[in-house]
Amino acid sequence: MEKKDKKIFLTAPEGMRKTPRRLGRGPGSGLGKTSGKGHKGQKARSGKKLRPGFEGGQMPLQRRVPKRGFTNIFKKDYYLINLGDLDKVSKNNDVLDIKRLVELKLIRVGDSIKQKNKMIKILGDGDITKSVTIYTHKISKHASDKVLKNKGKIFLLSDRVKLNSKIIKLDDNKIEKKEFALSEK
Repeated sequence: MEKKDKKIFLTAPEGMRKTPRRLGRGPGSGLGKTSGKGHKGQKARSGKKLRPGFEGGQMPLQRRVPKRGFTNIFKKDYYLINLGDLDKVSKNNDVLDIKRLVELKLIRVGDSIKQKNKMIKILGDGDITKSVTIYTHKISKHASDKVLKNKGKIFLLSDRVKLNSKIIKLDDNKIEKKEFALSEK
């Protein structure tokens, strides 16, 4: 049995290849004489390179407008998690460390500067009925009382513990923390 050679012709779809505009080819072309650049001036010359916002030497708009406000680069952002939310998603004797909180989608871990500088704070809204171990940067007095009342444990993480993707791969022993006691708050 002979194999028949089939010739396959691939053609470009209609409208894919456009012929380039022919500039400066007389008045009949629609783009003759000045080639669509208008009359004279810096933008009509070859090699024009003007940065965005350049206004020909006039004081540009972004410099004329008054500046307002202030961004504090030392601001601390927190993921706020209520005890009621933790109670819904956790089991008895559960360890709610950073890895577990990411699994439960209560916090996000990422390498962007905004996410990396965020920390975790536990608030006392709602009740917790289970005995859990919580790893957090901060905890409110009300929340700590409720957790310790249910024989739970709280470990406070150092401010240097950042929520980047490397933290998930680390062992719990290598994460800087100290156990929370009632006398601290």
